[in-house]
Amino acid sequence: MKFPTCDDTPLGIYPVVDRAYKLKPLYEVGITTAQLRTKDKFTGKALENEVIEAIQISESYNARFFLNDFWELGIKHGAYGIHLGQEDIQEADVQAILDAGLRLGISTHTPKEIDIALGFEPSYLAIGPIYEPISKKLTYDPVGIDDLQHWAKNVGYPIVAIGGITIENIIAVAQTRAASGIAMISDVLENGEISKSRTLALMKVFNQYVN
Repeated sequence: MKFPTCDDTPLGIYPVVDRAYKLKPLYEVGITTAQLRTKDKFTGKALENEVIEAIQISESYNARFFLNDFWELGIKHGAYGIHLGQEDIQEADVQAILDAGLRLGISTHTPKEIDIALGFEPSYLAIGPIYEPISKKLTYDPVGIDDLQHWAKNVGYPIVAIGGITIENIIAVAQTRAASGIAMISDVLENGEISKSRTLALMKVFNQYVN
């Protein structure tokens, strides 16, 4: 079992959004990788329509679009990739995702979870939370910069740093050069909508240290 790679270019600033329409302004400013994580916002046909819209927008910009959790819809409608958490990876039909030719990203928070994820030979590993998250209650202790560097060095797969990363602290993460991508949830937003200026500022920092 070995999932396809995400090509040789860094994943870059990697926004995670809750609505498909928020992808377009991100791609317009040069974002190349993004994720739709709707959680409980939609169900049934409304969820499927949201996924279809997200895939269509992403394909029109030739972007790497990952769908969080809903792997069956991702396979059905030809998403670029699926992102799964530790609980989801145990329940999903990972072989079906592989057979469909989709990429796979897996969330990890500890060395043990990294070992579990590596067993699936994914396209990338997300490591976090690097700092205390803004978007949700803390379940795991923050990883921090030192462990991010140490863990990434021993993995051999592209790393996405996630959790509590903002315009104020992104330089410290980018300077490690450990991450192919830096996931952003809150800091690409202003009043709940995509801020192109904030996104561009984050991209500038990433490109300065990683590209």
